[in-house]
Amino acid sequence: MALTIEQVRAKSAAKLVGLIPCVKAAAEELIDRSFALGIPIIVTQGLRTFAEQNALYEQGRTKPGSKVTNARGGHSNHNFGVAIDFALLTNEGRAVSWDTKLDDNRNGKADWNEVVALAKALGFTWGGDWKTFLDLPHFEMTFGLSTAKYRAGKCPTQAQTNAIMALVNPKKEVNDMIVYKANVVVNGCKAKDGVLIDGAVYVPLREMSDQFGAAIAWDNVTKTATITKEAK
Repeated sequence: MALTIEQVRAKSAAKLVGLIPCVKAAAEELIDRSFALGIPIIVTQGLRTFAEQNALYEQGRTKPGSKVTNARGGHSNHNFGVAIDFALLTNEGRAVSWDTKLDDNRNGKADWNEVVALAKALGFTWGGDWKTFLDLPHFEMTFGLSTAKYRAGKCPTQAQTNAIMALVNPKKEVNDMIVYKANVVVNGCKAKDGVLIDGAVYVPLREMSDQFGAAIAWDNVTKTATITKEAK
């Protein structure tokens, strides 16, 4: 059975705890946008304590295994809630994959690269673009702050976090009203986007009638839309 968006979201929920709010919102939106392309993903790492970071640093040095990081505790953006790692969900959610060439949604593009493009559009930078020590599952938002500044107590400005939220939830003004995009999921399947106006979500009527197997008719004289659902 195919995964629903709720199931996909639930698999990452614990790893999103502790991220700063705009990074958490961007990560959640990344999960939703990837799912809409037929690419379920999971966030495998979010906030990491200094102790957890030090344990990872020792791997491949004083402990068995390959080196996975060059950062000690307090020197990784994971330690400050501004970074995530991800992987692909395969086999209907029963397996996790780091196969960067996989094309599970069969659109002729590597799923991994599609997720990277979505993440960049949400304001993340990608570890795959680093010149040294490539980290392909890694996304982060530094907000122009070094880990030294984070250790000193610095944090992103309100303007910086607002800019990320504008990418997460694009808005436009229509007749002096602020309109936000709204993701719409019907029975676990992504439907066409709606809009959020003053707390109410508006969705194309034909989209909803099609999703629920109803017939829609339009009377151009009376400007009336009629939806009919046949009884089973």
